[in-house]
Amino acid sequence: MLLKDRSVIITGVGPGMGRKLALLCADEGAKVAVSARSAGFVRDVVAEIEVKGGKAIAVPTDVAEDAQCNHLAAATMEAFGRIDGLVNSAYRHKDFITFEDGDLAEWIANMNVTHFGALRMIKSVLPAMKQQKAGAIVNVSTRSSVRVVPGHGDYGTAKAAMNSATRQLATEFGKYGIRVNATRMGWMWGAPVEGALKQRAEARGITLEQITAEVAANIPIGRIPTDLECARAVVFLLSDYASAITGVALDVNGGEFMPL
Repeated sequence: MLLKDRSVIITGVGPGMGRKLALLCADEGAKVAVSARSAGFVRDVVAEIEVKGGKAIAVPTDVAEDAQCNHLAAATMEAFGRIDGLVNSAYRHKDFITFEDGDLAEWIANMNVTHFGALRMIKSVLPAMKQQKAGAIVNVSTRSSVRVVPGHGDYGTAKAAMNSATRQLATEFGKYGIRVNATRMGWMWGAPVEGALKQRAEARGITLEQITAEVAANIPIGRIPTDLECARAVVFLLSDYASAITGVALDVNGGEFMPL
């Protein structure tokens, strides 16, 4: 088991990769603090983990609030006695709209959740990780942070700031035995992407299979990576298999985007 006897906090757990990641961490031996704003959903994920014999707690959290981030860290310490890993997966992204047509307030709100929410959580877990002299932080980023997509400006810019913070904090925290990395995700096949592609297909009058094939045609491996496959990349960075890796942004997209 890659995460045996470890304690991991995951923020922004939803029906896509977040849920798969929480279940996978538990399967790999971790005790998991499952967090998102939706109390009912995170409790359901915890129930799934417990049915399989794993240990988890549900801590509904809005990462836009300092006090709630501090509470999540404190609840994890109370339940498990340590914090070995933090996955910052919470984000905000509403409408796909250009900067010119949009409201700057939406960019500010996105930055507050996606970027500063991650920083709040890192602040909250840092004392525990420093005391342990060990820890792994993974910031879930996106291809949109390095490959511009029209209408993704608020989201991509916030994630780009997270990429930069990843390198900054990796440099500062190395002396404490804390690693900080990011995963830049592309397309992830799961419930959210399937729903989005169905809407696009209906708008164009084609089938889901046709539009999925169009997307897959631009991916060298010939298919859309699954959210479980993407979750495995996060678990790798949390594990000792990545013990010499810090400050890295790992592209997880089936080869669709290959930066130099």
